[in-house]
Amino acid sequence: MNIEIIKDKKNEEFSREKSINLITDYVNQSKDIDLQNHIKELHNADIADILHNLDPEIRIVFIEKIKSNFDPEILTYLNDSLRDEIVEELDVKQLASNSKTLEIDDAVDLVEDFEKSDQNTFLENIEENERKLIEEGLNYPEDSAGRLMQRNFVSFEDSWNVGQAIDNLRQNKKNLPEDFYEIYLINNDKRISGTVPLGRLMGSKREINLSDIKNKKTRKIKVNIDQEEVAFLFNKYGLVSAPVINENENIIGSITVDDVVDVIEEEREEDILKLGGVGQTDIYDAVINTTRLRFSWLFLNLLTAIIASFVISFFQTSIEKVVALAVLMPIVASMGGNAGTQTLTVSVRALAIKELNPTNAMKIVLKETFIGGINGIIFAIITSLVSMYWFQDIMLGLIIGLAMVLNLILAGFAGTIIPLTLDKFKIDPALASGVILTTITDVFGFLSFLGLASIFLF
Repeated sequence: MNIEIIKDKKNEEFSREKSINLITDYVNQSKDIDLQNHIKELHNADIADILHNLDPEIRIVFIEKIKSNFDPEILTYLNDSLRDEIVEELDVKQLASNSKTLEIDDAVDLVEDFEKSDQNTFLENIEENERKLIEEGLNYPEDSAGRLMQRNFVSFEDSWNVGQAIDNLRQNKKNLPEDFYEIYLINNDKRISGTVPLGRLMGSKREINLSDIKNKKTRKIKVNIDQEEVAFLFNKYGLVSAPVINENENIIGSITVDDVVDVIEEEREEDILKLGGVGQTDIYDAVINTTRLRFSWLFLNLLTAIIASFVISFFQTSIEKVVALAVLMPIVASMGGNAGTQTLTVSVRALAIKELNPTNAMKIVLKETFIGGINGIIFAIITSLVSMYWFQDIMLGLIIGLAMVLNLILAGFAGTIIPLTLDKFKIDPALASGVILTTITDVFGFLSFLGLASIFLF
């Protein structure tokens, strides 16, 4: 099985590399017909992948050659900054006329990132019905269910039977969504009363009422809730689709699992990048933009490093007397920082998927603090023995061991309490926790080690 997976991955990489080389050759040799024929065989996601990997000069010429037939769906697979770059090379009017097959949720995702002038041009050049739906989608909060939902869904009156539903589906197949997994039942108040999986519908006899085969529980999603909450609901209940309702509980759209997979991936990447203080578009941004974005984070880290250095300066005399202190003190701070980062990573993830909440917070904090203490004792023994042998000083070994235990206990505590506190104050834990944790473990590591050394060695 593993060999097959490796082979498939290698074949996929070879295929992409082959496409990139072919497109580069076609562009350089102006083989426009061959280029168009090759593009027709590729999925839009593959074309987006190729755009990410083409040389910038080739990419611009490539876009110029295919822009009259450019499928707007390609843009939905692109990194934000590269998308902006490519949109500048395209004719927005032509792009709008090519968007007839674009799902409304994808169109909203695309148009929301356009500049105002391009946004107006795009909306003016599409059909009125689609324009109204896109404009309505843009009015919902960013990263909400309203931005995520598809406007095309299948609903029937809950008084219908299976035969009526199947006949209606066959008669209106041109108006059906490209992909759907459930049909929604509407009661006399025009509110959703249940959902029927498509497989159950097709496997039931014609005379059976739809209300008799609906799911026991209908998971409805309010239009204004955050997309993270949507992803959580899909993950928790194993949903493949869910109806979206407005404040009157009328169904206005549907969210399917493929949309949620994108959200999960997006949120995961966002949290990882935030922990590192970088943005999603770093790879494709201009040098000056990337430098500017990273500067603020690095500057904040500089300030925290100065704070740690300021603490060290209080013990300058002790360090001058015992050079071993200067050699060993980074070990305490580094171990505390690494242990805290482990706890922090687990805590931020647990908060994101709602495994960590006010109900079990104290239990988790105590558990992580206890784990920090156990690791502290283990590594204290190792570090103490190494230090005693290295510097032939038993007291120095005991001091660094005690400092190690104290700092790892604090790291376990801080790694959970910091994200919990930030989350309570509506601050993204993934963004701010790392800097605070590093400052605390560094300062306390230096303070405990040098403080204990000053007390017991002098």
